Amino acid sequence: MNFLQPIGRIFLAFLATAGHLIMFTVTAVGSCARPPYYPRMILRQMLDIGYYSLPVVGLTALFAGMVLALQSYTGFARFSAEGAVANVVVLSITRELGPVLAGLMVAGRIGASMAAEIGTMRVTEQIDALTTLSTNPLKYLVVPRLIAGLMMFPFLVLVADIIGVFGGYVVAVYKLGFNASNYIQRTYDFLQAEDVNSGLVKAAVFGVIVTLMGCYHGYHSKGGAQGVGAATTNAVVSACILILCFDYILTEMFFAK
Repeated sequence: MNFLQPIGRIFLAFLATAGHLIMFTVTAVGSCARPPYYPRMILRQMLDIGYYSLPVVGLTALFAGMVLALQSYTGFARFSAEGAVANVVVLSITRELGPVLAGLMVAGRIGASMAAEIGTMRVTEQIDALTTLSTNPLKYLVVPRLIAGLMMFPFLVLVADIIGVFGGYVVAVYKLGFNASNYIQRTYDFLQAEDVNSGLVKAAVFGVIVTLMGCYHGYHSKGGAQGVGAATTNAVVSACILILCFDYILTEMFFAK
């Protein structure tokens, strides 16, 4: 029965990690509802998550919309349904590609940054120094990031939706020969508030996931520089996996009949 021991160890380690993550999440979310707050830290994180992530999110959404329009036209041309390109572009961008691509790109940028910053503070005992100075590390380090992620991700996704639809418009009109006014009208007629709202709700959830994973892995890192590197990797990987998992769950909740 020795071959079962590694399986048991992995399973128990998974349960222990899941338990620690749930406890950390409950504590962090509960701390968001209680003062004191640190407005300067929140504003700094809002700039870092929102403003400084605009270029990478905008470029990703632009080329995603362009490629989507081109590939949709190629597929629909086989069935003489080229007019549906505008519908597919706006639906795919607002429901799925906007939130998911923005979440994945910002997870690679912000999740890694948060894990590295907080992990460095952990291994250099700066977090212990905060506790010594009667400052709650969760309130000072984690809560501002959670609030900023919750507030700024919907803003990023809204910008990504606009830029992605514009990218599809550029390819459709200037490369594929669509009539500009007809394309805009079909986009406007097909777009519904539910599509945009679902994407913004996903964005808020993804914002909490990305910031929570970055803070959790950085907060519990150990082992010096090697531990900080492992925490950074784990933060990005876990955030990306959870984004894809929760994308399906939220899609099921919004659109399953």
